Amino acid sequence: MSTRPGSPPPGEEPGPPARTAGLPPPAERGATVIPDRVVARIAVQAARTARHRRAALPPGPDGPAAPSASAATRTGSVRLHLTMDLPYPTDIPHVCEGIRHDVAERVAQLTGLEVGEITLTVGRLVTAAGAHRGRVR
Repeated sequence: MSTRPGSPPPGEEPGPPARTAGLPPPAERGATVIPDRVVARIAVQAARTARHRRAALPPGPDGPAAPSASAATRTGSVRLHLTMDLPYPTDIPHVCEGIRHDVAERVAQLTGLEVGEITLTVGRLVTAAGAHRGRVR
């Protein structure tokens, strides 16, 4: 039976690489730091997805602007500020609460940070008729 050079003999499990043998335990190695702008970009994508799921908006040139976000991280938690357009008519408190929930869940899932607070500002309300309406003569 032949084996490739550098591989363990049959029946033996390869051991840990020699480099990791001298490292301190994972808890003592440090922390992963996610910049605020990265957390904000994740929040924008999560907000876009949540808005699409919770409140369908009409397409068109006068349609919704892309959501915007800012983030402030402190000791394992993050505060988010989102701004987005919503359709009119809609149940604004209900839709906003659903969007906040979805964004908090997705940001926590992808970053490992606890989402402490989300402030959501509705920039404007977009109507389906307003996107296609021309000048009245």
